[in-house]
Amino acid sequence: MKRNNVIIATVLFLLFGAIAIAQQNQRGNNQNKSNQPAQHQQAQHPQVQTPPQTHQQQTTRTVQNQARPQQTYGGAYHGGVQVNSPTNGGVHPSGVPQHQGQVRSGFVQSRANTWQNEHQSWTQRGGYNGYRVPEDRFRLYFGGNHFFRISRLPLVFVGGYPRFQYDGYWVTFVDPWPDTWPPNWYETDDTYIDYTDDGYYLYDRAHPGVGIAVTIAF
Repeated sequence: MKRNNVIIATVLFLLFGAIAIAQQNQRGNNQNKSNQPAQHQQAQHPQVQTPPQTHQQQTTRTVQNQARPQQTYGGAYHGGVQVNSPTNGGVHPSGVPQHQGQVRSGFVQSRANTWQNEHQSWTQRGGYNGYRVPEDRFRLYFGGNHFFRISRLPLVFVGGYPRFQYDGYWVTFVDPWPDTWPPNWYETDDTYIDYTDDGYYLYDRAHPGVGIAVTIAF
């Protein structure tokens, strides 16, 4: 009788142990299943990280965003024009004479030997085909009522002839100046530019009726 009781007790012990182990395994499976959706969700939506910008990229972007300064030239009469032609007569390429003696030397070289033989009107040259100043601006700065002295303007010598800057334009002699004029006329005389019949001419108020053919350009 006692033997049977021992056997029964052993069987019950083993049965309860098996039940406890089964319950523990079931709880472990349930816990694993509860963690799987979160892990799956992280796999589907990985965190996106923006790569840090390199120093070169930041510098390039900063430079692009900065406003570029606008280059300008000269003062009142420069008008954004830059000299780009070879110069003669010892005048600095910037358009500003180095000293008065060099300017005088340049004007001496551009003087006519015989004005009547060397002068040519624009009609004789085939007509004026250069830049034309707009009419409203011409009335404001050109003509006999608007005179100036050449020596006070930016000046260079191109091809042996004077070129000076007036009202933002470059005015270039295509004629020599008359041999009857004094050598310092460009310093002492009031001059003006007018359009007469066939083209632009420079006139000296001290020598009326004589026009030196000139071209006008930016």
